Amino acid sequence: MIVVTRLNGSSFALNADLVERIHATPDTTLLMVDGTNYVVTESVEEVIEAIVEFRARVLARAQELDRGTPAPVTRLALAPKAD
Repeated sequence: MIVVTRLNGSSFALNADLVERIHATPDTTLLMVDGTNYVVTESVEEVIEAIVEFRARVLARAQELDRGTPAPVTRLALAPKAD
């Protein structure tokens, strides 16, 4: 899951594996595999980076299970945009 922000300022967690496309029109719009659209304040690049970090965390946890050693836990929330 990644945390994104609606245009009204509320945040929500989104299943990153279900994002089909990301558009900048000029607001960032996430198109999900079920056809749902979400308009968010984060840039396309920020959403992609959050998805990359999420997947890296999944891989780190899988490696942790293989080795029996804890992997570092990171928060994926995006930094607020500068005004």
